[in-house]
Amino acid sequence: MSKQSTTVSEEGFSATNEVRDFETLIDATGEDAPDTLEMLLSTYATCYVPALRVGGQQRGVDELGRVEIESSGELNDDDKLESVSFDISFEADVDDETAEKIVERANELCKVHDALKTQLHAETSVETGAF
Repeated sequence: MSKQSTTVSEEGFSATNEVRDFETLIDATGEDAPDTLEMLLSTYATCYVPALRVGGQQRGVDELGRVEIESSGELNDDDKLESVSFDISFEADVDDETAEKIVERANELCKVHDALKTQLHAETSVETGAF
């Protein structure tokens, strides 16, 4: 099995990306659409949500409820991504040890986490009972 997308840029620094029947616009300058690193952060966090939910189920928390991830990426002097952090909030009210175990499992399950260089794995903080 493989994954495929088609990226087309007619001019400038933006590109339309076609994935199956879906289309997104990404603009490297960030003027007309999210830039490439913003999309990477969004994709990483989006992948992390189901990893958290499954990690919770596997650690005895059947339902996390609402999950919110504030992601941020620090850039180096060359405007390249140097670090990523997630501030995670979920509705379920669990103790710190359980929350840590859920995050550890999410790190194992998240495919984007696995695909990134180790130094770009997100540093995480978790707030439970948040909503």
